Amino acid sequence: MRVLYLVSLFSLLLDIYAYHGVKTWVSGWKSVRRKKIALSSYLVFFTGASILFLAGISFSTQYLTRFQEWALSLFLTFLITKLFFIIVLLLGDIVRFFWGILRRLFKPKPVSGEPFFPSRRRFIAEAGILLAAVPFTGFFYAMFKGKYDFHLHEVTLYFDELPASFDGFTITQLSDFHSGSFDNMSAVTRGIEIAKAQQSDLFVFTGDLVNNMAWEVEPYISLFSQLKAPYGQFSILGNHDYGDYARWDNPEQKAANFEKIKQNHQTLGYRLMLNENTVIRKGPDQLALIGVENWGRGFIQVGDIDKALEGVDKNAFKILLSHDPTHWEEKIRYHTTTIHLTLSGHTHGAQFGIESDKLRWSPVQGRYLDWAGLANEKDRYLYVNRGFGFLAFSGRLGIWPEITKLTLRKT
Repeated sequence: MRVLYLVSLFSLLLDIYAYHGVKTWVSGWKSVRRKKIALSSYLVFFTGASILFLAGISFSTQYLTRFQEWALSLFLTFLITKLFFIIVLLLGDIVRFFWGILRRLFKPKPVSGEPFFPSRRRFIAEAGILLAAVPFTGFFYAMFKGKYDFHLHEVTLYFDELPASFDGFTITQLSDFHSGSFDNMSAVTRGIEIAKAQQSDLFVFTGDLVNNMAWEVEPYISLFSQLKAPYGQFSILGNHDYGDYARWDNPEQKAANFEKIKQNHQTLGYRLMLNENTVIRKGPDQLALIGVENWGRGFIQVGDIDKALEGVDKNAFKILLSHDPTHWEEKIRYHTTTIHLTLSGHTHGAQFGIESDKLRWSPVQGRYLDWAGLANEKDRYLYVNRGFGFLAFSGRLGIWPEITKLTLRKT
């Protein structure tokens, strides 16, 4: 909390500098009324966003509310916009500073009334406004459009060990609903319809049904329960499903919430896998589907892969559901038992980044080696779903919400 207060204070201090930049920008306007509107608008929206964020974090709650998410989102939008504007102003002011020094060195007798430093040029403020418009429009797109801009990712994987009957077998994977953050039922419905339209053989959900509270998913139960597949619906828990990010009056209250979350998986028609395995049969062949509780570097670690593998034929083709990709990075890819495919989520790709044919970047890559899409280590595959929902920042930009369809092929 102390860090958040300091960031808010820093933002308010930046407003002083940025406000003078806005004054430079409007200095050439003839209409005094328009000048007042522009300056007042800056104070209302930019400074107001910082004050709103301060109010949000000061309001004590059991968990992160939707209001706090929006306050944080608006604060980040205006802060980053402000920083882009200030960077241009600062560069201009640095030039002014050195120009003033050089002018005095080579022209020691100043003209009467001439300021030591040249005045800030209006075109510098205009350039700052143009640059700041990029994050401003981008972040607002992320909040009002991008977070529900569902993308279907289709991936075909080839395995020598895949049983012949499973050649062409399809899996739809969703992850990270974070249902407590949703604020548009029709948009969520559109995403679920895309998932249903894939008509896959198997449906899997790889954790974080809620942000914290069991009741968050209840308005969506009738919708999420429409996700059906001929070979079943299976799910696991994510780090947010344990209630560790909420304040509880007592351990019993937290335990009751956790039990309710597990019951909600059953109500949805998903078989919740808690360090266990099951057999998927097709024709004369079968494969092993394994599901573990959350195991993540820096997060709760109750996933037990050895327990989950009990009774599994060592030669069986294995698919693992494990929420956090660091489990694969640190445990699964080096395990003595070969697990052919691991399906994860968790990272959201930071909900912000760039993905193109030539460039792939997200700030989350500083923490996660494998943060979105496919990874392979000696024919042990990992697929990291970018997440269906969103958390904290109520938006997505560049890293869009994902529905995954995987097709298994025998080589």
